[in-house]
Amino acid sequence: MRRIAGAALLLAAGVAAAAPTYSRADFYRVEKIDAHMHLHGELPAFFARAKADKVRVLTINVDYPDFPALDAQREAALSLLRRHPAEVAFAATFPVARFEQPEWAARTIADLDKAVADGAVGVKVWKNIGMALRGKDGRPVMVDDARFAPVFAHLAERGVPVLGHQGEPKNCWLPLAKMTVDSDRQYFREHPQYHMYRQAAWPGYAQQLAARDHLLERHPTMRFVAVHLASLEWDVEALARFLDAHPDARVDLAARMVHLQQQAIGRRAKVRAFLIRYQDRVLYGTDLASSPGQGDTGFAGAAHAAWLDDWAFLTSGRVMRSPDLDAPFRGLALPRRVVDKIYSRNARKLFPQAWPTAGASLSTHASDQP
Repeated sequence: MRRIAGAALLLAAGVAAAAPTYSRADFYRVEKIDAHMHLHGELPAFFARAKADKVRVLTINVDYPDFPALDAQREAALSLLRRHPAEVAFAATFPVARFEQPEWAARTIADLDKAVADGAVGVKVWKNIGMALRGKDGRPVMVDDARFAPVFAHLAERGVPVLGHQGEPKNCWLPLAKMTVDSDRQYFREHPQYHMYRQAAWPGYAQQLAARDHLLERHPTMRFVAVHLASLEWDVEALARFLDAHPDARVDLAARMVHLQQQAIGRRAKVRAFLIRYQDRVLYGTDLASSPGQGDTGFAGAAHAAWLDDWAFLTSGRVMRSPDLDAPFRGLALPRRVVDKIYSRNARKLFPQAWPTAGASLSTHASDQP
């Protein structure tokens, strides 16, 4: 199975080897959608920067203690949507603290229906299910728990995309010294409650992903984005097997680009081949989150730098370095049509009601031109 996946990926790369690519100058004229951000506040400097960089965004609400309360997150998203309808779309979420109450599912469904009526284009389900949530019996609760099934069945029936963050990078189950990228070391050093190497009472890495996969098997019509490269960021062949097993699932790149860069140090051809073969099922995203401590101008600058770095890795073939890695790597020099899909077309297809200036923006794709 592993050899077959690897051979198929390399075959895909060979077919696209001579296709035209984008330049750095193209960054400012090709539409891009950052389909995984967390925006809080008015952010005038950020939106000026995003418009100059030709970036539209999906801001995602998350049941995360470090973010504002869920009501405040939704109101912030709705406010941004009202002020920037062509630049912003948003995904709602739902709290799980009272999931064992008999009326929880019905109330949650009604609340999500209201969110969709107000403009939400998707719903996020977070890693707190599986890594923080316990039932009254004290046992960990996983995402395929039957008590969540009515909510997922309703979203599937309505065709509302679900953005699922289950598990964590495989590094999460390793000691800090053995992690493969510095950004993971920093995150888990600062968030020890999610460092599963130190939390043996919670289900392991394989169990987290098995619960997610079981959820997809139980709801085969659900439109699902396994965010953060489906927590399979460490191996594009494992990612390929996941996508082959779940043909309606998609993945996003949010906060996992460095893991592709880490693989590109020694396996660049396979990383490139993966993105070419699965070009219709990958969405661009950064997972950048605004915060009062950083300030609007600082956040705008950080977003601009991240967008430029990601563009260089995906579109150019030049040698690059990352502060998270010990060795250099080459950019992937993806064909223009692949870049267009990853950066915007896949997001527009999944969220057709979002960013309502599609007709004008699609004309800026160089791959449309003769």
